[in-house]
Amino acid sequence: MNLSEETILKIDALIPKYPEKRSAALMIIHLIQDELGAIDLEACEWIADKLELQPINIQELITFYPMLREKPWGKKHIRVCRTLPCALRGSYATCQALEKKLGVKEGHVRDDGEYSIEFMECLADCGEGPVVMVDEETYENVDSGKAEELADLLKSGKLEKSKKFVSYENALVQDTSLEVASKPKPSKK
Repeated sequence: MNLSEETILKIDALIPKYPEKRSAALMIIHLIQDELGAIDLEACEWIADKLELQPINIQELITFYPMLREKPWGKKHIRVCRTLPCALRGSYATCQALEKKLGVKEGHVRDDGEYSIEFMECLADCGEGPVVMVDEETYENVDSGKAEELADLLKSGKLEKSKKFVSYENALVQDTSLEVASKPKPSKK
């Protein structure tokens, strides 16, 4: 397993912060998954050895928590909320439209590794569903028609620059910068 020196240093600094080594397992898993994209068998064995555990103890965590994975997602990972408020507003059709346009089934990675889709529980934006996340950017009110447009922009590499689809996170940054820019500057006396 090839981990960066930076990640290894973070792991080595993290372990002593816990009363028992095993308590650091989830944090170490997250650090490694952030770097490698997933926790495979080799990573399980490495973590187990580091924490003086058995590999099965690490595999239990990975298979229990849905945010942990044994195989990496695609280069662009799309999540669609399926919780009741989003489902009532059409998230099932949204997911199907994305599957068709991006050529990948939910729960899978496209053969070329470019896209993956995950139909998952609450993305914590219930009033603005259907909610779709592309990597860590949240898009609201994405019905099936908008999902097709979003997929086209994503495939062309133009989603981030789109004026029609502005992620929740980018909208917050834009609003804040507008507020700062519009505040009068104090006068010098």
